[in-house]
Amino acid sequence: MTNSRTVVFFGVLISLALAVGLSTRRDAPDSPVPTVENTAPQGARALYLYLREGGRAVGTLLTPLEAIPPDTRTLVLAAPEGRPVTTEEVTELERFVQEGGTLVYLSPRELGKHQAALEGWLHLESGLMLPASSRGMDSTLSDVGGTTVDVWLPVGPLHGLSQLRVSQDRGLRMGHDDAVPVAGMGGAVAVWRRAMGKGEVYVLAGSDLLENRRLELLDNLRFWEALAARGPLLFDEYHHQLAPPPPFSRGIWVFTAQVLAVGLLYVVSRGTRFGAPRPLRVERHRSALEYVRSMGWLMRRAKVEKELLPELDQGLRQQMQERLGIPMGLSDEDAARLMEQDGGVSATEYLEAKADLTRTHAQPTVAPADYARVARRYAHLERALAGREARA
Repeated sequence: MTNSRTVVFFGVLISLALAVGLSTRRDAPDSPVPTVENTAPQGARALYLYLREGGRAVGTLLTPLEAIPPDTRTLVLAAPEGRPVTTEEVTELERFVQEGGTLVYLSPRELGKHQAALEGWLHLESGLMLPASSRGMDSTLSDVGGTTVDVWLPVGPLHGLSQLRVSQDRGLRMGHDDAVPVAGMGGAVAVWRRAMGKGEVYVLAGSDLLENRRLELLDNLRFWEALAARGPLLFDEYHHQLAPPPPFSRGIWVFTAQVLAVGLLYVVSRGTRFGAPRPLRVERHRSALEYVRSMGWLMRRAKVEKELLPELDQGLRQQMQERLGIPMGLSDEDAARLMEQDGGVSATEYLEAKADLTRTHAQPTVAPADYARVARRYAHLERALAGREARA
């Protein structure tokens, strides 16, 4: 009966854990990358399918920009952040535009971080913040976070357009003298145009104009229809992809081989040997008496340093302070009196030992016999103090 209750109890706990886990499971967040495969609000899948189903010649470019198909009429770079556009690719883009192509570059919001070569070629800088506006919208809730910009100069694919719907974010500045602002609001510019040779470049602040969430708002879709009507239109997908990690260099493989070789050598050298055992080596250690004799011989050869004498008195005074509480700064006479009073050690004996130490320290050189004599007297005093503590 108890076992069945235990099984039921744990079964209920497991069921509750599964229910909580399934209820808290969330879908992956929407991708913010404006690729033609992204069906999220910030993707460009709706525009790609709309143009293709409408019979327009649209495609994707999955290779570097150095291999742009020759029949391409319009190339769209939608805020690429996966790979940087190289200097060689910028040169190819310039050739493409000079020969009559149209480049539409939707710049990332963060300048100077992802596409330094492109921004240097186009002389792009961050501009003023676009003011909020709901002109042309049915309600203010139909596009939260967006704003309406006016088409100032209806040229090229902007011909016949009056308003575009973009995010309420910062605009752009384009440093070329021949660059013309064609859409914006107030002092903030959302779209720039620059003619180069037979072609032209359109630079937009952000990828808002092709995103799924704003494609059908105001004149956004008409802008892309006008571009697709010119001829084959390509969406660059190559620079949305992250660059693959670099391959392992030959040096790493050589280092790995060296580590394995050293490890194998260590195993072989430290491994168990199956030959005949070697006789154990008997080590004879020196006795304590030999160390004492060596220290005595060393002391006989060494000269006694005069600084050793004050250390004897310093050590005794330290012991007097620890055992009897006699301060080290007290005079010798007072310290001797307190030592005799509290410790039972003759004050005369301490004062005579201190006078002997002072006379010996005043000599030009201290002989070993003199040092030994003074050391014996102080050792006797230290034993006397220790004996008092033992008796207590």
